Amino acid sequence: MPVLFWWNTWFGRRLSDQQLGEYLQDEKHPRHIQHALVQLGDRMARHDAGASHWYPELLRLASHPVEEVRNTDAWVMGQDTSGAGFREMLLRMLGDPSAMVRGNAALSLVRFGDATGRPQIVGLLQPAIVIAPTSGEVIDTGKVETAVHQGGLVAKIQSGDQVVEVRSPISGRIGQVAAGRGTNVTAGAEIARVEPGPEQVWEALRALYFIGQPEDLPAIRRYVRGAPDIPERLQPQALLTERAILERATKQSTVP
Repeated sequence: MPVLFWWNTWFGRRLSDQQLGEYLQDEKHPRHIQHALVQLGDRMARHDAGASHWYPELLRLASHPVEEVRNTDAWVMGQDTSGAGFREMLLRMLGDPSAMVRGNAALSLVRFGDATGRPQIVGLLQPAIVIAPTSGEVIDTGKVETAVHQGGLVAKIQSGDQVVEVRSPISGRIGQVAAGRGTNVTAGAEIARVEPGPEQVWEALRALYFIGQPEDLPAIRRYVRGAPDIPERLQPQALLTERAILERATKQSTVP
């Protein structure tokens, strides 16, 4: 069983062309679609000309009902800026209901030289606010500083006879709990805040190095200052990003 589980969940397992096509169409198993997307993205990054055969599938999957599929798809389309329709589709994905999909679409657009998604990228540096989907009593919450994956459980609400699970929209760590156990909340109330994970922050800082503006600096400088709860490797990138934005602003101000 452990070997079978590893085989079926590890996206690094190489797929044949036939398997790739089958996995992209496997609506019963979204992880198969993700696996195929990751493999296709790797081939695109290596400039494999054969990868273009599946480009129409990438456009189709941009509206897939499973968030994780759309999220991966947005990242993959950024691997080839010559893909027909990719830029236009990524611009549409900036309106996706998922913050992570919007963020990945914005990051991919930077590869096209398109800064339209800059607000979404700045948002990747900010904590995600987890809200109550329904009214009721909070009967359980995660602890502050607890790591959580995207879709991971943050709290439980007793709403009448039903227990509603409240999940995180991003991967990171619980930075603040606004409604502890025993608190009565209304729908839309803040339950907790999840601090973004280091990989998300890293990619956002790298993108803002190229397209960031002075008004983005407050969000960036939090990582420039550093803190015990922020990985050290983020600080040098934050410094480089801050410097690039200031230099760009200086050049723009001196242009006649």
